[in-house]
Amino acid sequence: MNYFSLSAAQQIILQSTARLGMETIPLARSLNRVLAKDILSNRDHPPYAVSAMDGYAVRVNNLSTLPAILTVIEDIKAGTLPIKAVLDGQCARIMTGAAIPQGADTVIRVEDTETILSDAVQINTGAALGTNIRRQGENLRTGATVLKAGTMITPGVLGILAMVKCAQVPVYQQPRVAILSTGDELEGLDDPFDSNKIPDANSHTLFAQVLALGITPTLLGITQDDPLELAQAIRRGLDYDVLLISGGTSVGVHDYVRPTLAELNVHMHFWRVAIRPGHPFAFGTTAKNQVFCLPGNPVSSMVCFEQFVAPALRQATGHHRLYRRTLTARLSHTLAHRHQNMEFVRVRLAQDQQGYVATATDSQSSGVLLSMAHADGLLIVPADSNGLVAGEAVTVQCLDGMCYQNTPFGAPV
Repeated sequence: MNYFSLSAAQQIILQSTARLGMETIPLARSLNRVLAKDILSNRDHPPYAVSAMDGYAVRVNNLSTLPAILTVIEDIKAGTLPIKAVLDGQCARIMTGAAIPQGADTVIRVEDTETILSDAVQINTGAALGTNIRRQGENLRTGATVLKAGTMITPGVLGILAMVKCAQVPVYQQPRVAILSTGDELEGLDDPFDSNKIPDANSHTLFAQVLALGITPTLLGITQDDPLELAQAIRRGLDYDVLLISGGTSVGVHDYVRPTLAELNVHMHFWRVAIRPGHPFAFGTTAKNQVFCLPGNPVSSMVCFEQFVAPALRQATGHHRLYRRTLTARLSHTLAHRHQNMEFVRVRLAQDQQGYVATATDSQSSGVLLSMAHADGLLIVPADSNGLVAGEAVTVQCLDGMCYQNTPFGAPV
């Protein structure tokens, strides 16, 4: 049977993944979505030169001799405009964000002054021309592109959108994702307890992995190893843009997913990948759908999602950074490897004075889900490796948070 390399399988999947169209959503719901259009500024910000400090607006040529005693002609608060111009020997008391009065060209911090009288102040420190002044348009310029299409909406980006009054935000649409588990041996979350059954964890780990990308999937439940029931369930799944099928993709006599997909005219691009865990992973398409067939072992399922499904979903929703971020660590122990498949070893990460240290979780069995629950990342062992030794530099794909990068295993770009 032909096994595809990880990179070849990723390339096939991404070539089959179209970026979705645009929709507009309220600003309050836009966090972590991706802009589908450039955003232009509708104003200068600040709209005029303003003070960056609480202090005194002065003329810098009045500070040639220190200390300098200046007459305070006005108090200027943020949100109010100055009434008087500052002349030689004068200054204006000014608050942070308040407009710089005519004639003033510098702001002296209040900490560098002493009050002499109610209408006079002593300036103790000199300053360069323009100190502590934010110029008009320093943050935004009217008509300038402030955010480009493809930008992920972080809290800072959301603040800029609010600043330019973008109440309805143009973002890329999200795919409708369905999740289906297969197998007579599975016990659903709400089914009666049966010690002879295997709890269906895969549906829920996959649900969480999709949800972590900001997409809310639909659980289609468990279908038995029956060709008619399976065909009916997959037909329901093909009403969605993306269907994730867990289990049933092996070549056993009771593994019906493969022939059922053929009957439903799903074109399968490959059936196996050269990674461990996760080699029984498959990918197919129709004119309207993507079908990801994930292994039944829970660790294999989660690893395959990270390597193949997540990049496709991120590309469809407009992201440019498709892959989990990687870092370099030192291996704390010897690690054996069979010279055949790329291997993903679940590891914990710690730090010492020299950087990160990676240690494998207790069991690396693809059926031991605790190895993922305890893992900070996936240590990548190249297919041609003959094993790794303690102290060797290794690449670890992080599993925490939403840190993604442009390339699968290189440095962030």
